[in-house]
Amino acid sequence: MSDGTFYDLKGLKCPLPVLKTRRRLAGMQRGDELSIETTDPLAVIDVPHFCTEDGHALIETVKLEGGHRFRIRKG
Repeated sequence: MSDGTFYDLKGLKCPLPVLKTRRRLAGMQRGDELSIETTDPLAVIDVPHFCTEDGHALIETVKLEGGHRFRIRKG
């Protein structure tokens, strides 16, 4: 993955993963994709809710050892 499409948010607690994801997406073009990885257990609830509220598409959720990876397409 290129630097612009992956964001490592491991170790951050709610609400930081969503806040940092929102800030990163703000600098991207509509249709761009961003993959994030987080260890926050609440991200499974927070990230899909954030995508719905802000009009982004949650393309993929993958359970990882100790966390999750989410692939988001900017709306």
